[in-house]
Amino acid sequence: MRARAPHGLGQDHCQTPRGKRVKKQDSGHTKDAYELVLSAIDEGIYKPGDRLVESELAERFGVSRTPIREALQRLETQSLLRRDGRSLIVAELDRNQLAELYAVRTELEALAARLAARHAAPEEIRVLQGMVAADRRLLGDADALSRANKRFHAQLHLASHNRYLVQQLDLVHRTMALLATTSLAVEGRDAEALEEHQAIVDAIAARDEEAAATALRAHLSRAFETRIKIDAGEVEPVLPARESPADAD
Repeated sequence: MRARAPHGLGQDHCQTPRGKRVKKQDSGHTKDAYELVLSAIDEGIYKPGDRLVESELAERFGVSRTPIREALQRLETQSLLRRDGRSLIVAELDRNQLAELYAVRTELEALAARLAARHAAPEEIRVLQGMVAADRRLLGDADALSRANKRFHAQLHLASHNRYLVQQLDLVHRTMALLATTSLAVEGRDAEALEEHQAIVDAIAARDEEAAATALRAHLSRAFETRIKIDAGEVEPVLPARESPADAD
């Protein structure tokens, strides 16, 4: 069913599926349409398996169908959408795709950690340290910790001071939104992940590039193992993970 703008919003706003107001964009702005749809997937508004209808997206986000069509084509080439007949559906990752995603992510983030140990400014290191300390107060809340975890990894990427690496990691982390849940929702994994974050930051603060890369690899290896166990039914998410995107770990 199409989401209609509530009475009184006028012609400059429309609603997302959650009822949030979105300001209309100028038609023909493909980049704007791309970011709108991508953000909706990233935030979990559209979940794996959801069918995206061009006309409904155009009405919902207040853009013409041409930029929506071009945005969907771009998302399909990035494997965030898959084609089912004439329809496009938010993609779901199988085990092989999950392994491929983690392989790429591990190599790129290990490089980011290594570069952060080399280039991060003292203030950036203090920000990372503060994030780890603040995140300890979120233990037991997988929803909040998942969002905080995403911010931590994004800050780590920025500390690498390599814009091209940051761009590639941004796409990798967008793809993580296609996963069904966060590994941080598994009992005990949240505390382990924070200790792993601490080890990464400690190595960066010590300017030990090899230790930073090694700590990052160990962190993502454990996260991947947890996801495999979730998929195999060996463990179940037991902490509340309300509507958070399955990002980062």
